[in-house]
Amino acid sequence: MIRLDNRSPIPADLRGAIIALGNFDGFHLGHQAVVGEATAWARAEGRPAIVATFDPHPVRLFVPEAEPFRLTTLDQREELFAAAGAAAMLVIHFDRTVAAMAAPAWIEAMLAQHLGAAGVVTGEDFTFGQGRGGNPAVLAEVGARFGIGARAVGAVNDAEGPISSSRIRAALQSGECETAARLLTRPFAIRGVVQDGDKLGRTIGFPTANLPLDQYLRPRYGIYAVRGLLPGGLVRNGAANIGIRPTFDPPKELLEPYFFDFSGDLYGQEIEVEFHAFLRPEAKFDGLDALVAQMERDCDRARELLAQAG
Repeated sequence: MIRLDNRSPIPADLRGAIIALGNFDGFHLGHQAVVGEATAWARAEGRPAIVATFDPHPVRLFVPEAEPFRLTTLDQREELFAAAGAAAMLVIHFDRTVAAMAAPAWIEAMLAQHLGAAGVVTGEDFTFGQGRGGNPAVLAEVGARFGIGARAVGAVNDAEGPISSSRIRAALQSGECETAARLLTRPFAIRGVVQDGDKLGRTIGFPTANLPLDQYLRPRYGIYAVRGLLPGGLVRNGAANIGIRPTFDPPKELLEPYFFDFSGDLYGQEIEVEFHAFLRPEAKFDGLDALVAQMERDCDRARELLAQAG
């Protein structure tokens, strides 16, 4: 998988590609349908497929004070796009210049001139360009002037309606890990570099890895059954707290996974933590004994649930 940047030239062998265009944050079932259409079209014509994603998300430009909401980092998206069969990921840096371009001008500048695209696939509700003036119909009409084909993929629905990133965010904010995993086709996962912490967990027999949350959506604060993807391909089950640790002062927002049957040093290394089941909300305990007793119960329950999940 090659990572491309809209501010740099495109390699000659990737011109004439089929472009899947969207935000694709989370890469859920609906996104997978769009990219699947693009990769199938590319294979049929012997062309490469490129997935184009925006970073930062347009919301971050227009509403900079918005709470963190990302479901995936660029690195995670790149891996997911590669697994879906794309040859490259194009990162479109969304800034005031991009936001101010009228849709027809953007099609000409980005799709025709910069990429030399042969075709573009979007979701049927995709909008772009100044004032959101671009949509699949505009793509088809303007793209045809430059020999660019356009296809729009309808929403993927389940019994509750269209699958969307908004539904996934709402599920996670309610602690509904299983719902989020069904819509994503995999567990929601936070990836980050383990920070050096205050080592409080180590003093009570539960050494944790401290991960910053950065721009990730905050799932419901509380305790979760988790699975850690550790360096060297090691996988370990565990229990994690995400929140502000109300028993300790000062409050500090962190993801703190404790991995079962693991004693290695993870400081400074990148790990990924999958959220499998919500166990309970955060709580403030009167003392360490009460906290430790509850943590033992949490770990027992996490082991049970993860064993059932396989």
